Order: sequence, then C-alpha cells, then structure tokens
Amino acid sequence: MMSLKNILLLNGASSGATGVLLLAFSRFFANLFQISSTIAFTVVGIFLIVFTAVVIWVSIGDINRRTVRLIITLDTIWVGLSFIVAIIFYDEISLIGSVLIEIVAIWVAAMAILQTKGLKQSTL
Repeated sequence: MMSLKNILLLNGASSGATGVLLLAFSRFFANLFQISSTIAFTVVGIFLIVFTAVVIWVSIGDINRRTVRLIITLDTIWVGLSFIVAIIFYDEISLIGSVLIEIVAIWVAAMAILQTKGLKQSTL
C-alpha cells in the first residue's frame, strides 16, 4: 500500500494536471462537451489548481488528520456533484462529456478511498 503522503501527492499531481489542462484548453473541452461557454472549465480549472496547492502543501508538511479529512470530504463532494451534473445536464452535454465526467469521478473516488485507508493506517 502506498503511504498517505504519496497518495496525497498523486491526488495533488492529478488534480493539478487536470486544472492546467482545463485552463489551457478550455475551448477544446467546451467543443468536446458540445457547449458554447468555456466558463465552467475555467472555474473548475482554477478550483483544481487551488485544491492542488492545498493537497501538495499538506503532503509535504506534517500531515494533519483534520486537513486530510477535509481533502477526503472535498473529493467525496466532487464525486457526488459529478454524478449530479452528468444527470442534470445529460441532454445538454455530449456523451463523451458525460463519460469524461464519470471517469474523473471514479478516479477522485479512488483517491478518497485510498486517502481514507491511508489515514486509518497512519500513526498521526
């Protein structure tokens, strides 16, 4: 099993990469999702970059149980909202957009599960 620190680093790296991609290629993603506005991708990209900074900061310092629980909670909210967005906007976004939302949600759920297991196994 990976250490909690490494799981957090993986979460931070994947979140940061996603955030940068969404910001740098917001028009591409809007076209892929078949929507006209890029604002959702820009906002989510900014959120992910801020989230990344927090997760990386937590992982390289003294890992605090409460902060890790907050990260797990945010990941869990992300997963729930992803499914809600895919359902509510089913008729407004492309099938590939819906599939991408759910693939990311599954990855984030995996991060939350691994972080929860890592937190339980740690001696913090």
